[in-house]
Amino acid sequence: MDVRRFKGMLWKRYPQSFNTSPQGMDMVDLVDRLLECFSLEVSMQITKTLLEEMGQKKMVDYLQTLCIRNEVRHDLSETLRRKYCEVCEEERRPFDDAFTKLYITSTCDNGPNIEHEVMKIEKLDSNRQPGKLLSTQDILSAERLEHSNIKLILITGVAGSGKSMAVRRLILDWIEERSHRHVAFLFPLPFRELKQFEGSKVSLLEVIHKLYPETKKLREEDYRCEDCKMMFVFDGLDEYNGKLDFENTELLGDHTDPTTLNVIVVNLLRGRLLYRGLFLVFSRPQVKRCIPWDTHYDEIEVRGFCDPEKDEYFKRRFKDPDQAAQVIAYINSFKTLRIMCHLPLFCSVVADECHRIFREQGTQTELPRSITYMYTKLLLVLTGQLRTFRAPDHSPEKERDFLMKLGKLAFTMLEKGQFKMTKSDWKETGISDEEAVINSGLCTQYVTKPYVLFHEKVLSFIHPTMQEYLAALYAFLSFRNQGKNIFEQQLKDKVRGMFKGHKAMELYKSAVDRSLLYEDGKLDLFLRFLFGMTLKSNLELLQPFCTSSVKWPAVIEDITALIRKRIRENQYPARNDNLQCCLVELGVLASQAMSS
Repeated sequence: MDVRRFKGMLWKRYPQSFNTSPQGMDMVDLVDRLLECFSLEVSMQITKTLLEEMGQKKMVDYLQTLCIRNEVRHDLSETLRRKYCEVCEEERRPFDDAFTKLYITSTCDNGPNIEHEVMKIEKLDSNRQPGKLLSTQDILSAERLEHSNIKLILITGVAGSGKSMAVRRLILDWIEERSHRHVAFLFPLPFRELKQFEGSKVSLLEVIHKLYPETKKLREEDYRCEDCKMMFVFDGLDEYNGKLDFENTELLGDHTDPTTLNVIVVNLLRGRLLYRGLFLVFSRPQVKRCIPWDTHYDEIEVRGFCDPEKDEYFKRRFKDPDQAAQVIAYINSFKTLRIMCHLPLFCSVVADECHRIFREQGTQTELPRSITYMYTKLLLVLTGQLRTFRAPDHSPEKERDFLMKLGKLAFTMLEKGQFKMTKSDWKETGISDEEAVINSGLCTQYVTKPYVLFHEKVLSFIHPTMQEYLAALYAFLSFRNQGKNIFEQQLKDKVRGMFKGHKAMELYKSAVDRSLLYEDGKLDLFLRFLFGMTLKSNLELLQPFCTSSVKWPAVIEDITALIRKRIRENQYPARNDNLQCCLVELGVLASQAMSS
């Protein structure tokens, strides 16, 4: 373009806007001067008129394209800002004030966190490469795209590891231009929102228009050109119930062709739709392969919080520094709680409960000494998510039956000192691995490489302590609902729920004596959880899983006496520390427990 000619025409038409000829101005100063004198809309119209007179039609079209894209981007950003800029905890607050940095690694199949208070657990044959530490800003960044043609990333993580937090962080950073500035448009397409299109004929373009009406101004070439990058963020693939049949589902390459939601999803994962698009898929670890083998993609993992971020989370969550310090001191007083706070969801459970206590009873009230209580709260959150988002028709009986089967497997594995599940383990349970990993969120899956050319899919619980908790829940509910003591060699048929206090003590006596036999402490936390379930606060939470109407006997004093008797006998001195912890779990003050 002849810039001098353009400046001359501008000077000739609008001399009142310039004190001197604009020929000495660079383009930035020239634009600034125009905007000082005219509105943006008038400045654009003046520019287009002069360019048309100069015969610069391509330049006019390009400016028109930029105007449309900028307008859509602005409106889209405002829509996303309203939707994602705040989080609702005890009260609505800016996400930037609540977000805590996540541990995201460039390698997957790392297996669960196996840090444990009592036992030293070997790494579960998972990916032994530590990988590179990433942030959401590194995902499909401009620098990465320069050196790689990968345009699809699968981001996995166990339930509660912070995947949705990562999604929100990525979206807000794009809005504020803190990252992914090479992306013209970012479209979050959560599977929870995509469900509305099930059972109808729809195109990907219609889906985008329905969820983001401002995009209707975009033109066909905007979806196909190289200089208009579009990123699509699919959150919650694990919530999608459609069949991912990559071999038999029809091919779809045009984003304007109406079809079923399933065809759209399958072809997006194939890399067929919107060839120039960038795609991020967030999911719990998938039992079945969710991306076909011939699709070029990368995989990263969200693993929750590192240790410093646990404290940072509570400092951000509690506005009062004294309350934050009190909560941090509380979780530090229980090593198991401290470890389990690697899951942001668990941190949220703890924070919610502490907020409730502070609000109802004041900040001087002692926080719950029962670790069982917090684990039960986490279980209820996960089962609540299952009923709400994955299986709304899930009956209480089916849910209870699932937990009993999973708990039985957890106990069997625990006694064997086993923390990963084999195919034969699953065949014996009568439950599907998909139900355990994807639906319940209580388990996870990863790939091991026991031999150079051999890969094996392995399942485990999301943390060893969750295995111990579910094992205790199985022991408790077996006795509570069926009158069965799982420690007895020959389980006798007993009238359902018909038992007296001394029979309940048989369960606890058996559990104490069995745990004392293991020098490695593999039933230590199991025992704490089992005792914790006798507390009134936990009994109330577990009531939905109980079928017997008989009131649970008051056995805490008897259990306390039993533990103190075992400590005095000192037959297993190496186990006394855990017996002291069991007293604390029962509500005995730490000072009293130590003096027993």
